Amino acid sequence: MPRTKSSKSHSVQATPLALSELHIYLDALEKEHQSLLKQIKRKRTELKNFVEKMRSLATEIFHRATPKLKQMTDIDQEIHALFAEIFTTRKLGKQSLKNIKLLYRNLQLAGVISPKIESQQEDTEIDELFENLRQEFDFEEESEENRNQHHQRQQEWGDNSATRKDESRKIRQTFLRLAEIFHPDKVKDSETQMYHTEIMKEINKAYQEGDLARLLEIERQHELGESIDNNSEDDLTRRCKTLEQQNQILKNQYENLKRELRQAKHTPEGAMVADHRKAAKAGVDSVNQMLDEIESQMNIVTEIRDFVKDFKEQKITIQEFLNGPGILHDLNQEIMADILEQMLSELQGVVRF
Repeated sequence: MPRTKSSKSHSVQATPLALSELHIYLDALEKEHQSLLKQIKRKRTELKNFVEKMRSLATEIFHRATPKLKQMTDIDQEIHALFAEIFTTRKLGKQSLKNIKLLYRNLQLAGVISPKIESQQEDTEIDELFENLRQEFDFEEESEENRNQHHQRQQEWGDNSATRKDESRKIRQTFLRLAEIFHPDKVKDSETQMYHTEIMKEINKAYQEGDLARLLEIERQHELGESIDNNSEDDLTRRCKTLEQQNQILKNQYENLKRELRQAKHTPEGAMVADHRKAAKAGVDSVNQMLDEIESQMNIVTEIRDFVKDFKEQKITIQEFLNGPGILHDLNQEIMADILEQMLSELQGVVRF
C-alpha cells in the first residue's frame, strides 16, 4: 500500500508539470505558426508583385519596341537579299568574291546583321579563314561545362518537381477536408448555409491560387472553434502534433516561395526588372534607353544597307566596299568598335589593294 500511495502521489505531482510544459510548448507553436503565416504572406506578395512587374515591363517593351524591331528586321533581310544578288549577278574575281563573302560573314558573326544558314555550296575557303579563330576557344571544355550546368539544372528541376507534387498533394488533401466540413449542402438552416457558402468561396480561391497557408489557416480557425480541454494532456498533445505538422508544411511552403522568387529573378525577364529598378533609382528610364539603342542600331544597319546597295549598283569600287562603311569607323560605341576591329583584323591578311 505505501508503494501504491507513493506511486499515486508521484502521478498527481507530474500531471500539472506536464500540462504546464504542454501549454508553454503549444504557445510557442502558435507564435511560430502566426510568424510563418506572416512571412508567407509577405513573400507571396513579393513574388506576385515581381512576376507582375516582369509581365508589365515585357508588355511595355513589346508594344514600344516591336515597330522599330520590325523595321530593323526588314532592313536586315534587305541586306541579305542585296548580298545574294551581288553574289549571283556581279562579275567578281575569285579573290574579290572571297573577300566580299568574308565581309558578309563578319557582319553576321559580329551581330550587325542576322546569321544566315550557309548552303552546302558555300566556299570552303571561307571556313579555312576562320579555323584559327575557332581554335582559340576550348570548345571541349565549354561543352563539358555546359553538360554539367545542364545536369545541375535537370537535377534542380527534378527536386523542384517532386516538391511541387508533394505540395500539390497536400493542398488537395486540405481542400477536400475543408470541403467536407464546410460544404453548404451538409447543413440545413439557411444562416449556416450562407456562412458555409462564404467560407467555401475563400477555400476555392485559396485552392485555385495554390495557397496552402490560407487553407491551413482556415482549418486552424475551425479547430480553434472546437472545444479543447486545456486540462487534458491528450487534447493538448494532439493539438501540439497538429501544429508541428502544419508548421513544417508552412516552412516548406515558405522555402518554395523563396526558391520561386529566386528563380524568377535569375530569368532574363527578372534580370531586366532588376536593371530597370537600378536605372530608375539613378533617374534613368531604361525602356527609353533601350529604344534609343535600338534606334542607334537601326541607323547603323540602315547605313550598311545603303552602303551594300551602292556597291551592288556599282556606285563604289570593290576597294571602297572592302574598307567598310564610314559609320563603322566613326562610331564611338564600344560594341561597334569591337566589330570594326574584328573585321579589319580578319581582312588584313587577305585584302590586297
